[in-house]
Amino acid sequence: MDLLTARQAKQFFLVFQPIVAISDGDLWGFEALMRWRHPTHGEVAPSIFIPVAEASGLITHFGEWALQDACRQAASWPWGAQVSVNISAAHIRSAAFPSMVAAVLAAARLPPARLELEVTESVRLDASKEISGVFEQLKSLGIRLVLDDFGTGWSSLDSLRRFPFDGLKIDQCLVADLPSNPRAIAIVRAIVQLARELDISVTAEGVEDATQLRILQDLGCERLQGFLVAVPEQKAAAPSRDLWRVPVQ
Repeated sequence: MDLLTARQAKQFFLVFQPIVAISDGDLWGFEALMRWRHPTHGEVAPSIFIPVAEASGLITHFGEWALQDACRQAASWPWGAQVSVNISAAHIRSAAFPSMVAAVLAAARLPPARLELEVTESVRLDASKEISGVFEQLKSLGIRLVLDDFGTGWSSLDSLRRFPFDGLKIDQCLVADLPSNPRAIAIVRAIVQLARELDISVTAEGVEDATQLRILQDLGCERLQGFLVAVPEQKAAAPSRDLWRVPVQ
């Protein structure tokens, strides 16, 4: 798997999935997701190539490219929609990362308040001065920080206690269990209440049907993304915000 050659051959591209408000279906923004279209194997799943990129050290190069492209495209969107970009453990442990983000935003002419950086819960966030310093610098730029895949990792609550996250995203495995598992409903209810107490946003990932939507509405979840709204697409901009509205009752 020659990831470097694939990058040079421009086989990687971004797709964007809408994030909408559960209360009225209004568009909030898009999450940028990296994809690889291999010339002979077709599309390679991120679950396959991302771990390889992390192990090889190439993830920082891919991450910088993804951030640049996401911010460049977001700068052309109407209505000031937000863009969310995933960052790796290597990024948050690099003292140079905040300066790189600031340079990317300046080059794209994208206001920092329109960028959201997602840190997956699987990343072990130790309470080192280096990580705390990176988070503080990113926050000082005006960027939002979100804890992704919340509800499946052992360090979730400690990360919320130690670091200045502006939001969290409920993992899709919990959302998938909502219609049939009372324990999943209880856990999601607790997560929503926790987010409310911490005054941070909460988004449900992987919402696929109206039953999940109704339960999330009843529990007071703030935002959602998933196939119920739209599959990820290469072109995120739309001529009207109304095109992204989902049926909420």
